[in-house]
Amino acid sequence: MSELEAILLGLVQGLTEFLPVSSSGHLTIAKSLFGIETSNLSFEVAVHAATVMSTIVAFRKEILKLLLGFFSFKMNAEKDYIFKICVSMIPIFIVGVFFKDYVEALFGEGLLVVGCMLLVTALLLTLSEYLSKKQQQKAASDNMEAGHEVTYKDAIIIGIAQAFAVLPGLSRSGTTISTGLMCGVKKASVAQFSFLMVLVPILGEAFLELVSGEFSGESSGIGGLPLLLGFVAAFLSGLFACTLMINIVKKAKLWWFAIYCVIAGALCLISTFA
Repeated sequence: MSELEAILLGLVQGLTEFLPVSSSGHLTIAKSLFGIETSNLSFEVAVHAATVMSTIVAFRKEILKLLLGFFSFKMNAEKDYIFKICVSMIPIFIVGVFFKDYVEALFGEGLLVVGCMLLVTALLLTLSEYLSKKQQQKAASDNMEAGHEVTYKDAIIIGIAQAFAVLPGLSRSGTTISTGLMCGVKKASVAQFSFLMVLVPILGEAFLELVSGEFSGESSGIGGLPLLLGFVAAFLSGLFACTLMINIVKKAKLWWFAIYCVIAGALCLISTFA
């Protein structure tokens, strides 16, 4: 992988991480379009870690508030929220421990899996938008506020959705936000929960690969400089995308993203079978 290719993929990762269109799927598409080869998931883990770092910067006030509340001497809303995040991480932890090799194998399937999962993403976005609209209409007719905050039951269900979203092309943010909406969670609440719940799993995976030597140029098949440039590009573009697009994810009609996913998924399948 050249330095320019690493920067390109880093930009793709950063700009697509915070929209419900699957950053992993777009990485696969970009690698296929430009003929970029990587031997394992080291680069993907690195750029995902970069966008997680941009998430930490963007949500620094919220994260600081949660940490200060967590280390207080009494039970409070911040501790409760962190416990919910911990609950949501259980399914992805199970996948990471027992099914990592299967996930890596799926990334080698190319555009076929990506195309199918983009279509699944589109279906989830459309269904959640429809159900969310119905819930809002019912709440308005009852003179009530639509949706509720994330509960422990919601947290585990959203966590299961996140575990399935390791599949390339199945948008993590799209899947978790859609699942939360279908559970009746407020759009703003599930959007924030979706972005915060991924921090520990991605950083944990990056740490494990770092201490095991997977990020070295020799073991990953990627030079140290391209890996660093990809990380920086993903961090900067991710910070830009997060600060500017977080409100889009919260407020925009999800079916617009569904239309995009249908088009992208169809193009992937056409290129596979053409």
